Amino acid sequence: MSKVKDKMREVVQSQPEDASYEEIMRELALERMVERGLEDSRCGRVISNDDMEHRIRSWQKLQEKK
Repeated sequence: MSKVKDKMREVVQSQPEDASYEEIMRELALERMVERGLEDSRCGRVISNDDMEHRIRSWQKLQEKK
């Protein structure tokens, strides 16, 4: 079995029995985002907090203009 399927199975099985399809899909998406972020970090694909703050402020200004 592939590592991907194993991880997906682990996430799905960790959900409560009454979890909805949407809740399970959200958890799978979150798991993927976390894994991608960790991989980016390991590969040095990071930016400083100051750079991120600048980007967020730029996005906020764009949203205010809409």
